[in-house]
Amino acid sequence: MTVFLDSSSTQAARKAAEELREWGHGRRGLGVALVYGPVSAEDRLYHSKCPVEQRSVTALGEALDEIGARWKVLDPTEPGFIKELVGYDVALSNLHGPYGEDGRLQGLLDYLRVPYCGSGVQASAVAADKILCKRIMLSLGVPTPGWRVWSGGPVNWGSRAVMVKPPFGGSSVGMSLVRDAADLPRALAEAAGESGDEVLVEDYVIGTPVTVGMLELPGGSVIVFPPLSTEATDAEFYDADTKLDVDSKGTVTVRAAELEPVATNRIARDARTLWDGIGLRGSARIDFIVTEEGGAYVLEVNSTPGMSRDSNFAVGAAMVGLAHTDVVLAMLHEALTRPPYDVPLPTPAFSSTTLTREAAVSA
Repeated sequence: MTVFLDSSSTQAARKAAEELREWGHGRRGLGVALVYGPVSAEDRLYHSKCPVEQRSVTALGEALDEIGARWKVLDPTEPGFIKELVGYDVALSNLHGPYGEDGRLQGLLDYLRVPYCGSGVQASAVAADKILCKRIMLSLGVPTPGWRVWSGGPVNWGSRAVMVKPPFGGSSVGMSLVRDAADLPRALAEAAGESGDEVLVEDYVIGTPVTVGMLELPGGSVIVFPPLSTEATDAEFYDADTKLDVDSKGTVTVRAAELEPVATNRIARDARTLWDGIGLRGSARIDFIVTEEGGAYVLEVNSTPGMSRDSNFAVGAAMVGLAHTDVVLAMLHEALTRPPYDVPLPTPAFSSTTLTREAAVSA
């Protein structure tokens, strides 16, 4: 059973930071594959629009420099990606959405015997699939706004506002707040995309968005960061443009959430339940909506939190005394001390035949 530390455990966090820094001194020259590239729609948007200095990959690279790691950004869209991966001691992924945090990259790394930071195949797949994650929340007894799945056909519109969400991806890409029935078909088509995916239609709950980061420390304990409120002004909700700070009318305020003790306890309880119930590892961020009456509802689970210097996750870590580099060290420590995946498999062979076959498939 996981041992959880609450946000008041600053002494334990300081001790962990000291241990991590000592551990890091003996890992100078560690080979780290920093996996980042425009694979999913979310990452393509960040890659094309987010200022370089605000990207997670920039902050992660700076932290790896501080640690003294031997690192390189490996782009999955470039030839030779897999061949290069096997030359590193550990992989630190900054990919989001399909092919990055949905279990597929994690399965590849398991096969290649490359240790990696964060959750494994199962937890990554569950957290990335908003519809599946909702079903798991229900089975675990975790409160979440009412929802239904649209798979095409006639639209069943209720009388209340709804959030229309693609089943995969984050940063609110493809998400719409719909208040009028006439706007619903367009929102559903946008969320379904060209592939015609099922769409999550979630009751819109009025309240304050709150996010909670969780980080695994040496010894396996998990510290739960203080809840942060993220409020977007002049925007209807915390949409993709606001998150990217691109041509957005909204500005975002991130601060310690001012919650009643009952709501704070509910949030911490549900975060702990989801960590163990889904099987998360390394780090995660869980997003809630908190109503004026103190009701707390989980919106989604992020198994690969954003790691820019000003990200919600980094801000939460700083509130318990963990610097950005401490967090990166904790991620690397968890990956490298995890029991190895030891099912016998042949060593992958990278031959001209393999490359020819891959070229034929992608043509």
